[in-house]
Amino acid sequence: MLSFSYSAAGLAMTQQLEGLRLTAYQDQVGCWTIGYGHTGSDVHGGLTITQAQAEQLLESDLAAAVACVNRAVTSAINQNQFDALVDFVFNLGCGSLLSSTLLRFVNAGDFTSAAPQFLLWDHAGGVVVPGLLARRQAELRLFQS
Repeated sequence: MLSFSYSAAGLAMTQQLEGLRLTAYQDQVGCWTIGYGHTGSDVHGGLTITQAQAEQLLESDLAAAVACVNRAVTSAINQNQFDALVDFVFNLGCGSLLSSTLLRFVNAGDFTSAAPQFLLWDHAGGVVVPGLLARRQAELRLFQS
């Protein structure tokens, strides 16, 4: 089992890609979201939070993503590859990584085949979303560096 921590560079990337919204909004598929991309049963219309609360939610959500990647990856990877996978899990959920061809290639040590797999995860509600494509491209660049 891996025992990586999320790097400051990874955190900065996630914050930049998510953006900060202190008032709840519905994302492109109607999911209530707040802070740095936090979702869940605790988020509803009309909810507002502080910057400090947004940072606490992000820390908690990232801890779950870090734990998922540390459990799921069985091959030797570097910090940038780890950070790219954590951002992927933060955005799409642990289940998406666990069922992915991306993870299968990573665990086989086939990083050349793994890298383009990021780009397949750019849809929401059945359509390509420019923001998701940009995010996957950023994860891909980080993964390959």
